[in-house]
Amino acid sequence: MCMVIFAPLFAIFAFATCGGYSGGLRLSVDCINKTESNLSIDIAFAYPFRLHQVTFEVPTCEGKERQKLALIGDSSSSAEFFVTVAVFAFLYSLAATVVYIFFQNKYRENNRGPLIDFIVTVVFSFLWLVGSSAWAKGLSDVKVATDPKEVLSLMSACKQPYNKCIAVHSPVMSSLNTSVVFGFLNFILWAGNIWFVFKETCWHSSGQRYLSDPMEKHSSGYNQGGYNQDSYGSSGGYSQEASLGQSSDEFGQQPSGQAAFTNQI
Repeated sequence: MCMVIFAPLFAIFAFATCGGYSGGLRLSVDCINKTESNLSIDIAFAYPFRLHQVTFEVPTCEGKERQKLALIGDSSSSAEFFVTVAVFAFLYSLAATVVYIFFQNKYRENNRGPLIDFIVTVVFSFLWLVGSSAWAKGLSDVKVATDPKEVLSLMSACKQPYNKCIAVHSPVMSSLNTSVVFGFLNFILWAGNIWFVFKETCWHSSGQRYLSDPMEKHSSGYNQGGYNQDSYGSSGGYSQEASLGQSSDEFGQQPSGQAAFTNQI
């Protein structure tokens, strides 16, 4: 039940906080010649974080000449993989919820439903682990590439001590940090559900029968041994009683023979 409730919700938070992100930073370059200065240089970036395609112009503080720069790095592969896993996990969890509620008989028919569910759960657990780890590394690269100090170091004007370069506004990464957290929460949720799905498969039930069969054989063998001992005891007692009866009969016939012999005399 927890899987049905939290899996779609966690997946939504994961791909929404990453795929819907857009941010930026603002820099200021104050040249000695104030007419060449630019105190508001805006650099915007967003998902899928192809930072090398984000270009901007900055003053060189050497006349009206402008320097065209671009951010460093490309984290699109890890970000897109993470979002793709989240979207497919969301769709599958919704479909599984519908099957659990409305098609329970079809789900258990021929045990195919639990087997498919178990395999898919294992696959998504692995994908969440890989995707979250890759995106955590990608986010670290994004933070480094968009660090205002790193961007200012690319400007030739900021390498001159008589020019003043400062960061007016730094990018806010809280939603991206949240996406990584929800990625690993999804991994824990899906990995923890593996055992509960496995219990519904024929592999678990066959293992239970394998363990119970030797116990049943041992129990039946013990009962048969007890029954044979009882029957043996009862038959032995009966034989002893029969032989004892015959001995007493023979013993009782001896006085009658002696009496007949006395009468003849």
